[in-house]
Amino acid sequence: MIHTKWSDDFMGIAYRYFDLRMNIVPLLPHRKKALKMWQDVIHWWYDASIRVRFIEYPDQYRFVIGAESRRPDSNVSFYKILHKSPHYERFKTGYGDAAYLRLGEYSTKRLQDVKDSDVCNCGHPAGDHADDESTECLEDGCDCNEFVQTQVYMLRRKKTITDIVFLDYTDIEKDPLSWNCINSNPS
Repeated sequence: MIHTKWSDDFMGIAYRYFDLRMNIVPLLPHRKKALKMWQDVIHWWYDASIRVRFIEYPDQYRFVIGAESRRPDSNVSFYKILHKSPHYERFKTGYGDAAYLRLGEYSTKRLQDVKDSDVCNCGHPAGDHADDESTECLEDGCDCNEFVQTQVYMLRRKKTITDIVFLDYTDIEKDPLSWNCINSNPS
């Protein structure tokens, strides 16, 4: 008997809405790590066996994903406890019985790493930020103290997920994947 290995070794989840199907994108800090996770684990999953569970608590949810693999000895299931967000709520109401699973790289760039036309998270271009150590925004009324640009780069590879379930935390006994995750990773 092979026991399920669990990992929460990713940063969070991004949701992409404007595609044929909505996308669930676990985020990793480096492209190499995302490619390795895909090639070592997810590539070997059977599309029809991929199961995603969203276990809902009052202010947060637990993302759980697992599948049967053609390489059961190296199979890993993933979980992460995340705070509810408008993006999560939008995905929940509009995913339409199926979604794509893709992996993504979450990158952060500072002022010295970008061009003048690149835009900060505050919405103003890099040219509107001070060139000194603070890199604060020079636009009137903006309270941005530092230029930071965050981007999500998604891998092209994708898998189709058709088994997506939203569960209340009191109903997990009925779902083996959720029950196994909670019992193996109670925190």
